[in-house]
Amino acid sequence: MSVHPSPAGHSRLAASLETLNPEQRRAVEQTDGPVLILAGAGSGKTRVLTHKIAFLTERRGIPGRDILAMTFTKKAAEEMRTRIRELTGGEDGIWIGTFHSVFARILRTEAPLVGYHRDFVIYDKEDQERLVKQLIEKLGHSARQVPPRLVASLISRSKNGLVSPQEFRSANPGPMNAVTAEVFEEYQAALVANQAFDYDDLITVPIRLFREHPAVLEKYRRRFRYILVDEYQDTNRAQYRLVVDLSLGHRNLCVVGDDDQSIYGWRGADIRNILDFEQDFPETAVFRLEQNYRSTGNILKAAGSVVDKNLRRKAKTLWSEREAGEKVDVIEVEDEREEARRVVECIRDEVFRNKRNFRDFAVLYRTNAQSRAVEDGLRRAGISYVIVGGVRFYERKEIKDVLAYLKVITNPRDDLSLRRIVNFPIRGIGESTLHKISVWAAERNLDLFEGLGRVEEIPDIPGRAGRNMRAFHALIRKYTALKDEISAGELVHAVVDEIGLIAMFKDDTTPEGRGRIENIREFLNAAHEYTQTAEDPTLSGFLEQIALITDIDRADLKSSAVTLMTVHCAKGLEFPVVAVVGLEDGLFPLIRDADGDDDLEEERRLFYVALTRAKEKVILLHGRNRNVFNSQTARIPSRFLDELDGAAVNVVREESKRPVKRWSRFADGDGESGFARRRSPWDSDDYDDSPRPGAGRSGRSRSAPSPFQHGTRVGHEEYGRGTVLSVEGEGPRQTCLVRFDDGVEKKFLLRFARLEKIG
Repeated sequence: MSVHPSPAGHSRLAASLETLNPEQRRAVEQTDGPVLILAGAGSGKTRVLTHKIAFLTERRGIPGRDILAMTFTKKAAEEMRTRIRELTGGEDGIWIGTFHSVFARILRTEAPLVGYHRDFVIYDKEDQERLVKQLIEKLGHSARQVPPRLVASLISRSKNGLVSPQEFRSANPGPMNAVTAEVFEEYQAALVANQAFDYDDLITVPIRLFREHPAVLEKYRRRFRYILVDEYQDTNRAQYRLVVDLSLGHRNLCVVGDDDQSIYGWRGADIRNILDFEQDFPETAVFRLEQNYRSTGNILKAAGSVVDKNLRRKAKTLWSEREAGEKVDVIEVEDEREEARRVVECIRDEVFRNKRNFRDFAVLYRTNAQSRAVEDGLRRAGISYVIVGGVRFYERKEIKDVLAYLKVITNPRDDLSLRRIVNFPIRGIGESTLHKISVWAAERNLDLFEGLGRVEEIPDIPGRAGRNMRAFHALIRKYTALKDEISAGELVHAVVDEIGLIAMFKDDTTPEGRGRIENIREFLNAAHEYTQTAEDPTLSGFLEQIALITDIDRADLKSSAVTLMTVHCAKGLEFPVVAVVGLEDGLFPLIRDADGDDDLEEERRLFYVALTRAKEKVILLHGRNRNVFNSQTARIPSRFLDELDGAAVNVVREESKRPVKRWSRFADGDGESGFARRRSPWDSDDYDDSPRPGAGRSGRSRSAPSPFQHGTRVGHEEYGRGTVLSVEGEGPRQTCLVRFDDGVEKKFLLRFARLEKIG
């Protein structure tokens, strides 16, 4: 490994440095001490980060092995790696990866110190929820009354906040939280027994490792003398703790991020990490990247005018040398069907007028459920599309079955995966038989796999089932012995062939059956590709790569198809034309309860992210009505439309039977254009609650009595059906407490609640 600058790399870097703008260049050349790079959308942050790494190795002569660079997706890490190669001719031993892949790599080395084998497996979200469901039922509770998804979410949030099961129990009184605490403790014990980590453990367990073994922490501090973190605004408190722990001593920590794009608070990201960085490191050098290379002037003006309303942000103003471009279109339509029709019209017009390809378009929405109407419209128009964030490839049943085999081969103690496949294909091993073996094994301090291997010692096991168990046990042991002798690709092919998976689906001539075969073949291709490209193509490495892959990593954005996705999925991407649908209060922003200012600010940042995905054109659509629980419900436009700089906006309205149009253009005394909301039914104290065409009777006067009372049965788009427990307050602050049928209780601000009477 070379530690000296290469002449060729030095020359490439010198030429490339000349292309940076002055602020980018200063940020690159500030190598020592803490550095905060505030990089606005489209300002070239990846370029700065990769040039900084190249500058360290080529100009400063820092060995690559001393550098750690972390980001949030495999795709981003690969792009970083490719750009560094282009600048220097090689990576020179640099550790580049996602947070989870980097610390999974550390755990592979240090696992015995935390009570694990190095061949641990990683549970994905579905595995986690399956295990939680098993434990809920084992503890005598109903999965209907104690929803596994909710419990798994609470456990995940607690882990990311560095809250132990005991701390959770003491800090969260109440019957539901008491059950969650009980499951939480059992869940952690089950993970250790199964020699499995969940996604959150890959961050939280290294914190414990470093705390309990200071010498290990010191080893990695000496190893990584320069640490660079991309998308720092997306880090949670656990990730923050790791970054700070590793950088103490040398303090050569460079973080790059944009507080205006902090949109993952719901999964634990903490905006304080970037806002308070200068308090944590008072000697920080701060650089603001404000020149945008992606979007036109009007798009930046519109996006900036909204996010500027947030109070918790670092001041910055994006600007561009590009032309002003088209104004942002704001289109009011009747409902979601009309919304989809207008999206199709826009796509057709742009393809015809500007010779665009379908891949140039993205349709963004706040929730996945909104895709249906858009999909229907695109299908009717014969326009191809791809959805990002639907059912992930590796979550399809046939793929999960193969993965379960591979996990058990890697780690026979993985009880969760073992139970999934012990009777797949069918071997006549029922739940009662499996229970007998499990009890017998537990009494002898054995795991389930060891019990299967001694099935002949267990009384009352049917002969056929016993023979099949011994054969299954032998099959797993054979491949466990082979996994270090042959490549991951060869092993995966052999396992699929031996269990006859493709042959099993060949008799199924339905599109679903053919699709399953294609999925399995694609999985085999993935294993072959991994074997060809990985430095050390082990089965554990292959499973780890799959466990850490994201929706965006697998998305095919180069095909000739319109991309449909939530705004969260779109972060980090860009498209010539972006349409954002469903811009109505209660949907975007998505107000669930009496949410606070922090929640609204995150929704505003999300809107900012949506607009800044576009290079040339933005279309914003909102409906006067939307179908909720099979009835048309009147909507009000998103408050974010109020906040747009009218000079950058063009308002388009559909013909309407309604007597009132809620939006108007105006010009103030200085000639500035803007948006003004006209009086709407929700703003009127004397509104006549008579039905409008197609709207039902959803409008309410502020002074009108609530349509809900104790005992009213209601439905909600996200939480399902429930019963009203109480209604409090009046007017715009009226709240409603609902207990849903799955046991969850939620308090809603009624004017944003999206509750519907049912039954």
